[in-house]
Order: sequence, then structure tokens, then C-alpha cells
Amino acid sequence: MADRISTLVLFGATGDLARRMLLPSLYGLDSDGLLPEDLRIIGTARTDLDDGAFAERANAALQEHLPEGFYSAGVAERFLSRLHYVSIDITQPAGFQRLAETIGDPCDGVGIFLSTAPSLFKPTIDGLAAAGLACPTVRMALEKPLGTDLESSREVNDAVAAHFPEDRTFRIDHYLGKETVQNLIALRFANLLFEPLWNSAHIDHIQITVAETVGLEGRAEFYESAGALRDMVQNHMLQLLALVAMEPPSDFNATAVRDEKVKVLRALRPITAADVEANTVTGQYARGAINGEPVPGYADELGHGSNTETFVALKAHIDNWRWKGVPFYLRTGKRMPHRDTEIFIQFKDVPYSIFASRGATTRPNKLLIGLQPEETISLFLMSKSPGLDRGGVRLRELPLDIGLANAFSEYRRRIAYERLLLDLIEGDPTLFVRRDEVEAQWTWIDRIRAAWTEKGVTPRSYAAGTWGPSAAIALTERDGISWHE
Repeated sequence: MADRISTLVLFGATGDLARRMLLPSLYGLDSDGLLPEDLRIIGTARTDLDDGAFAERANAALQEHLPEGFYSAGVAERFLSRLHYVSIDITQPAGFQRLAETIGDPCDGVGIFLSTAPSLFKPTIDGLAAAGLACPTVRMALEKPLGTDLESSREVNDAVAAHFPEDRTFRIDHYLGKETVQNLIALRFANLLFEPLWNSAHIDHIQITVAETVGLEGRAEFYESAGALRDMVQNHMLQLLALVAMEPPSDFNATAVRDEKVKVLRALRPITAADVEANTVTGQYARGAINGEPVPGYADELGHGSNTETFVALKAHIDNWRWKGVPFYLRTGKRMPHRDTEIFIQFKDVPYSIFASRGATTRPNKLLIGLQPEETISLFLMSKSPGLDRGGVRLRELPLDIGLANAFSEYRRRIAYERLLLDLIEGDPTLFVRRDEVEAQWTWIDRIRAAWTEKGVTPRSYAAGTWGPSAAIALTERDGISWHE
């Protein structure tokens, strides 16, 4: 493992991500004694603050966003003493020079975390390089999304690569820091039970759902330029698909894991204009109700009409030996009935039921991996119901549930960014996204968007608080499959 860094620089340190996730995550690591004793944390943003004012803001963020009972005045005092602040306007070189003076020798080990708008990546990186902050030991972390299509993504990656080589570039997808996502790798490759069955001979189909109850939440400008396909499918869901579908890596290290993921992404069958209407559904939420409370439609929140999709459902195929003929159904949307992120794997039914003559019906086994709001693993098995069976054998589907919060109750439930920030500090890129992964994802997504444009596909309306347009139900029902809800 690479040497730990001694200075962590947070761009966008007064923003929402820093307040809700980054600062609480770093506090959590400090509370557990996992941060290097000499680690300094330097926040930067356009806001004019001094060290004391930034520390006060950070303390307020900790008290607001840490889990109840986790805040400790003693730990907070130690953590806040690490904080420094440098005001930077990226159009002015003087700010970068002040940052360089505050850091000192960058070759002592520096990590830089960019959580700014993607349009600011290049000028920020250029400013850092001009100030001498592109030393060979400096690590650059980039919060996704990177660009809005393959071309703009390459522009961002080229700008980064001009000063920071691939082995020092850490592209963040916070889903990869979730405990259940990491546990998916252990579930597959640490248990002989699953791997022999993890193929088209035994799996009927796979569903990946990311459902949100929220609307725009102040992100109107970003979301209007992105939409559900680019915001969620490209950014998170394809990474989940790659982890579910990849071949066993030769080792649990960054190169081996990411090599297998990119093979899956390149094997995704292109969705073209010829089949885009059969394999995709788009929607946009209208007025409705969630949990009994009325909510406005997307256009109401935006203030004008729009053709941006807030819902998308896809039927995807991976053209390789393992997954030939197995459909992958992906679904994501805003203003859904409840918040839910899950991976649902349905196995094929038994080839012949010995119980049919006794009036019993079997059901295919299912594996459900819940990522949020709770981290769970459920395996659905057939079992005989108690009784003397004089009226026939009765079979019943029973779940074997593992709630990770209960199974590992002695462990604190961590924010996903804790793992990712610690890996950045320690120099482990395994859970970060490599450039060829990003470009393979964008290649597939761009073809879908081009097909939508060619066929004139526009979002169908769905009421907030529902599971999207009725066409999304038809997408699976045509194959005799229902969405898991």
C-alpha cells in the first residue's frame, strides 16, 4: 500500500456534500483513530473565511449530520484542530499560490478532493499545476459525474491526465463505498454456494432498482442538464451491474477487480434506434402524493416545461458466455413510493417438480441484496409447511434474512465516504473507477441517448408516488416477469 498522505485538501468545502458527508466522514475516522496523527485538512471555496470561521461551520455541520449520540465535544475539538481554510477563486492564480504556501512541500504527501461542478475541473487542475501542486506524490480525487457524455468525459480525463497519471487519479462513485456493495464481492467469491450457479444456466433474470422519493432538492440546474439516465444509470447502476456480472478476479486488488468490471461494461449489447423503444422507457413525474403528502410535478418545481427524464427503465443484455440470454432490468426514478436500492436475482425453477402430483407448486429461488435504506441480504427458499399432508403437500416460500445492522451490531454503521476517504489517504484505488470504465459506461449511455433523439422518444408522465409509467410494467411483463416491489 502507498504511503499515507499528510495533507487533505477539500475543494467545495462549504458545499452541501462537504457538510453532509465529507466532514462527518472524516470526523468518524478521527473518532476511531484511523486518521494519521499529523493529517491536516484544508478546506477551500470562494467564500471568504478564516480558519476559525471554517471550524465553526464544520462543527455546526457535525452536530447537524452525525448520528444521534455520536458527537463528542472532545473528539470534535481534536478534529477541528486539524482544519484550515484558504479562499480560492479559480479564475485568480493568487488563491492557488496561497494554497501552495499553506500546504508547504507537496511532495510530503497531499490528497486533493474535487467536489466542484465538472465544468470547473480543468481550470482548477490547471491552477493547481501552475502553483506547483502536481508533485508525483499528490493524489487527485474527482467526485463524479465526469462530463455529460463520452466527449466531455474525455476532456475532463485528459485535463487530469496532463498533470496526474492514472495511478494517482481516484474517481469516486460513493455507491462503491457502501458496505453491502463491497459485501457483494464477498458473497460471490467467498462462498462456493453461489459461484457455480451464477450464470445463464441457473439465473433467469436480474433486476437493479434505485428508487428515490425526493424531487429536485435544489439541484434543478444540474438535473435539467443530466436526467435520470446520466445522473443515476451511468453514474451508479452500471457499476452495480458490473460487480454483479463480472468474472472472478485473479486477486482482490485494484487492477484485477477493475479489469473484470470493464470487460462487463464493454460486453453490454448496444441499444440502438432499431430496438430502443422496445428496451427502454422514460418518464417524468407529475403532481401526486407520497406518504399521504401532496408533492408538485417536475415542471412545477422547475418552473417551466421540460423533456428531461426523471425515470428510466432499461432491458440490457451482456453478450458473453456467462450471461448469454439473461436479461438485466434496470429501473431508477425520482418521486417513487419509497426509497429503495436493491439488486434482485431470480434463479430458474427446478427442472422437474416431484411435488406436482401432490398438488404443490414450487417457486424459483430468489436472492435480494438491499443497499438502502437498510443493508440486507435475503435468500428465498422453498420449504414444506407443517402438517400431515392428507390434503396434499403444501410448500411455502421462506426468506432467510440477514440484516447487516443486526448481524454486525457491534460495528458502527459507517458513511460510504469514510471508506473512500480512508482509501484515498492510504492510496488504495480498488474501490475507485478507472478511466476505461468511465468511457465504456459513457459509450453505452451515449448510444441510448442518440437512439432516443433519432426516434423522438420523450418522457411519459407518471404521478408522483407511483412506480413510473405503465410502459415500465409492460417492459418486464412482455417477458413474463414482474418488477420486485
